[in-house]
Amino acid sequence: MAVIYREGTAIMTCKTASLLAIIISGWVASVMAIAAPGNAPKTREQVRAELAEARRTGELPAGSYFGGRKLNEVYPNQYPASATAPTRTRAQVMAELYEARRTGDLVAGSFTGDKKLNELYPNQYPPKAKLPGKTREQVRAELAEAQRTGDLPAGSFFGGKKLNEVYPERYK
Repeated sequence: MAVIYREGTAIMTCKTASLLAIIISGWVASVMAIAAPGNAPKTREQVRAELAEARRTGELPAGSYFGGRKLNEVYPNQYPASATAPTRTRAQVMAELYEARRTGDLVAGSFTGDKKLNELYPNQYPPKAKLPGKTREQVRAELAEAQRTGDLPAGSFFGGKKLNEVYPERYK
């Protein structure tokens, strides 16, 4: 068993020191959480106002019988509908659907393994536009430059750093 000594006298074992460190770090974390801005205790009026709003909108739990759902989910006709702004118009959705039909970007069905129509029948749909890529020579030139400057990952052992950060003397 390892023992911590101070001036020739045994103070505590490593087990005791580890336990003490855990207790102190837990205490510091709890103090920091309480002292954090925005964690001020709510007043009675704030809590009552939040409760009244939750009752009005049905945000309270309906009970374990309903699987933990909220009252507004179990009885939607008894509570006001939540205001959600539509993100797209009907015309936009219809245009997207038309484009998906034209290009075959619709899922053919679960019997096909959720493949898209243009994957199953590529000859019936226009080919997808290829993004301009790099030539083999361009990729090789980039690799040579990265090797020369050390702009390559050093490996997971070095925490995602690049070679020129781990070994700066090699890449001056």
